[in-house]
Amino acid sequence: MLSAFRKTLLGPTYGSPLEKIQILPTRSTTNPQKCYLAYITKDKVGLQILPVDGNPHKSSAFICHPDGVSDLACSYDGRYIFTAGGNDRTVLKWEVNLNALEAAASLGGEDLVPFYSLLEGGREGEFFRELEDYFYYVQLRSQGIDALETRQVSTHIPLEEIPSVMRAMGFYPSEEEIEEMINEVKFSEYVDTGEQVTKINLGDFIKLYINHRPAFGLSMKAIRRAFQVLGYDNENGDKVIDRGDLLLLLQCRGDHELGTSTMFALSQDIRIKLSCTILFLLCAEMATALGTGLPGLWSVLGRGFSGNSSSGSCKCNIALRAVCIRPSPFDRHFCPKCMQDRGTVFLGINIFLCWDHVL
Repeated sequence: MLSAFRKTLLGPTYGSPLEKIQILPTRSTTNPQKCYLAYITKDKVGLQILPVDGNPHKSSAFICHPDGVSDLACSYDGRYIFTAGGNDRTVLKWEVNLNALEAAASLGGEDLVPFYSLLEGGREGEFFRELEDYFYYVQLRSQGIDALETRQVSTHIPLEEIPSVMRAMGFYPSEEEIEEMINEVKFSEYVDTGEQVTKINLGDFIKLYINHRPAFGLSMKAIRRAFQVLGYDNENGDKVIDRGDLLLLLQCRGDHELGTSTMFALSQDIRIKLSCTILFLLCAEMATALGTGLPGLWSVLGRGFSGNSSSGSCKCNIALRAVCIRPSPFDRHFCPKCMQDRGTVFLGINIFLCWDHVL
C-alpha cells in the first residue's frame, strides 16, 4: 500500500477495472514525448492517451475475447497489440491506429468541454447551476455572513471549503478522502513553483469532483444489501437499522478519521436537522415573550428558562440553556408531557422540546 500519492484520476470505465496495463513503445518521430497506454479489462482491449486527466474521450476499447482476456503484450515498435483469451484458447493480433484515437479526443472538445458532459445535464443543466450557486454561497460564508463591508466576488474558494461543496453536490467522501483531495490540490504546483495552493477555481473543482466521485455511483442494490446485513425487521416487517448501532459501526469499523466531535454532529444530524432560520425565529419569539430582545435573551441562557409551547395542542416544556459540555451522542431527551423524543444541539445551544409541535 502506497503511503503517498500525487493524484486520483478517472481511468477508462468499460464495465470492469483495468486488469493489466503496459506503456505502448513510442514510434512517433514528430512528437517523441507523446505516450500511450495499452490495457485490458475483463473482456476488452483498449488504448489511453497519457497523461490521464479524467477526459473520457482520451481512451477507447473494444471487445477482444467475449469469454475473458487473460493477458496482453505489445510489439517492439508499438504497431501491434497481442491479446490472449481464456477458455477460447486464442491469441489475437490488433493493429494500433493512434490517429483515430487522437481524432476522437479532438472531437470531444478541449479544456472543460469533455468534463461538462460528465455532469448531469451538462453545461446548461441544473446541476451545474447549483454548483455555481454553492461557489458563491461558500464565498459569502468564508468572508463572514454578518460582514458589512463590500463583498469581494472571486472565481476561487478556499481549499477548506472543498468538503462542504462536495457534500452539497451529493458526494460524501470520508475524512481520509477529503484529506487526499485537499493535499492533491495544495501540492499540485509545488514541483514547479515551490509554493502551496490555497484556493481552487470552478473548473479545477469540477475536475476534482469527477475524478474522485464513485465512477458508477451508489446503487440501490448495495443499499438494500447493507440493510439486509446490518438491519432487523421492525413491527411492519421493514428492514431498519438502529441509529445507535449505525453510529457505533461508523466509529469502530468505518473511517478511522471520525472523532468524537464528528460522531456527535452526525448523531444530531440524523436526529433532527435544525436550520439557522428556525433557530433564529425560535430565539426571536422567546425574546419577544420575555420582553428582553435578542441581546437580552443570551443573559437568560446561563440560568435557564421554562415556558410553554404556543403552537399545537401539546403543552410541552421548553428548556433553553447554554451548553458547556456536550452530552453523549447517544443521550436521548423526551418530552415530559407526551414522551416524544426531542432534542438537538446547534451552535452550542441545547433546545429540548417536542419537535413535532414546533414545526
